[in-house]
Amino acid sequence: MRLSDPLRGASARLAHLRSAGARQAADWNERMLAQAGDGTRRGTRWGRSALAAVPAAVAVGALGTALAGGALAAGFNITHQPFTLTSNGVSGTGFGAIVNTPAVGEADGTTSTRTGMTRVGFSQARLAGLCGIVHQRFAGVPYSLLLTAGQKVEEGSSGSFTPDIEAKNLYLQATDLGSRGATRLENTVIGQSADQVSVAGKPLSGAQPGAFGLGSAGGEGGASISLRGLVAQAHDAEIAGSMELPGLNLRVVPGSATSC
Repeated sequence: MRLSDPLRGASARLAHLRSAGARQAADWNERMLAQAGDGTRRGTRWGRSALAAVPAAVAVGALGTALAGGALAAGFNITHQPFTLTSNGVSGTGFGAIVNTPAVGEADGTTSTRTGMTRVGFSQARLAGLCGIVHQRFAGVPYSLLLTAGQKVEEGSSGSFTPDIEAKNLYLQATDLGSRGATRLENTVIGQSADQVSVAGKPLSGAQPGAFGLGSAGGEGGASISLRGLVAQAHDAEIAGSMELPGLNLRVVPGSATSC
């Protein structure tokens, strides 16, 4: 496939910026190490990390140019890529969960169903803040996309919480999902056959008869759950209904962020 002129131009500009940034970083790194070698303390020594940090910042700074030129159209894709979701707490009704083996994208472009995951659904969910982190590489440089909404998510939070985000028909597919604090379940059957678990009147996708499920014991409102300090290593997040996200913010930062 022939590259368009705008795409070629954006790629060339990005390559030039990265090359210039790397030269500047190397020069500064050498100066800092030379100064450190004379035994004189000059405050915080950034020399050892400059070579990695400056090119990353240059690449992230060039992201806007690349987007405008369409350079990310083929490479900017988080489908089937793990991402981290955290919240100070989640409470929900109409809750259900199953274990399944969804199709997961491999590095060679194929898909496999060898990875066991938990699929969780809420017909009604309330979250106390939301932090989503996706790690990506662009032109060989690592950066992170941070999605935040609602109150600030405190790292390590496990105490009481006050929800400020509303969601309907929210689904998560995760390899690891848990809470840092107490979890409360009500009106719940643990060990229900996966094909018998339903959320908002529908079975969870990927459910197989006999597979593990966590569903409602019946009655008004179905099963309910409250988790203090949600942490999920997710592969998919789906909003089949609606979600109110106060103060939604999406930003890109250099490096591999671990918190918002």
